[in-house]
Amino acid sequence: MSVTQVAAYAAPAPKAPLERTTVPRRPVGEHDVLIDIKYSGICHSDIHQARDGWGEGIFPMVPGHEIAGVVAEVGPGVTRFAVGDRVGVGCIVDSCRECEQCLAGQEQYCAEGITGTYNALDKNGEPTYGGYSTHIVVDENYTVRIPDGLALDVAAPLLCAGITLYSPLRHWQAGPGKKVAVVGLGGLGHMGVKIAHALGAEVTVLSQSLRKKEDGLRLGASHYYATGDETTFEKLAGSFDLIVSTVSAPLPLDAYLRLLKVDGAFVNVGAPEEPVALNLFSVIGGRKTLAGSMIGGIAETQEMLDFCAEHGLGSEIEVIAAEQVNEAYERVLASDVRYRFVIDAATI
Repeated sequence: MSVTQVAAYAAPAPKAPLERTTVPRRPVGEHDVLIDIKYSGICHSDIHQARDGWGEGIFPMVPGHEIAGVVAEVGPGVTRFAVGDRVGVGCIVDSCRECEQCLAGQEQYCAEGITGTYNALDKNGEPTYGGYSTHIVVDENYTVRIPDGLALDVAAPLLCAGITLYSPLRHWQAGPGKKVAVVGLGGLGHMGVKIAHALGAEVTVLSQSLRKKEDGLRLGASHYYATGDETTFEKLAGSFDLIVSTVSAPLPLDAYLRLLKVDGAFVNVGAPEEPVALNLFSVIGGRKTLAGSMIGGIAETQEMLDFCAEHGLGSEIEVIAAEQVNEAYERVLASDVRYRFVIDAATI
């Protein structure tokens, strides 16, 4: 495959509706795989970036970093994949490969910064375009294998939502004997409940209301509380070893930190566009940790996929045609999806 144009859906400018267009894909290099995209998940971060919520973006922008597909061509030096393999691509398509973090398999924390799957510049200074397209060319070292036990449509959101929750749950040792709370039952949160339950932790959902309580319990939570009820924070004071917040809006951190046990950790994976306030006494009292976590490395992403296949954990999805993407964005913002939109790439 030489450099060619492929069909895609792109935001032509910040806050503009996405529209069908074409974007270039590079030739398949020595260690590249050409992926025939089958499904691409819609992540809340796609909306943040397409609307310049996290800073100035690169336009036209083709979002999408939850990519599931099939290898259509491999470069001559590729050893990990063959034509016909089921593969995925998450948020990273390159990194420096030389720093301490890259060598430790934590490419997401690359000292020089990652090359994002979209809204980034590659090492040649060319913009990267994401998964809302028919094909993508990716280095084999940043491609993962999707186990046969996972359907491609439910696997796609695992490439961001799945690993974003798996990584902190593993790092902070969620498991038997640990009480874990997940804040927000959305695209990220519902995978947090599933994974934490499969790891053996006692799981609680903290959501604004009880509207999704039945879902939360079905997905693996033992308890479900409404944060809109002020008595919740009194009842649950000092209850949790680990709280993972998936919410992309500012939270009253001091109130949530009071829910932790001594030495407990509150970990943010949701990224609000606005700053948040904090009284440091909320962490000093109780030797508590306020932390963040960003996706996972390539090896850990593969580990997550294998874990999800072993435990039968796919994302809860609503498959849409590409022409519905702008409507889907509005529905995500209105919390009107259970729990992840996935674009059928055949409709692009």
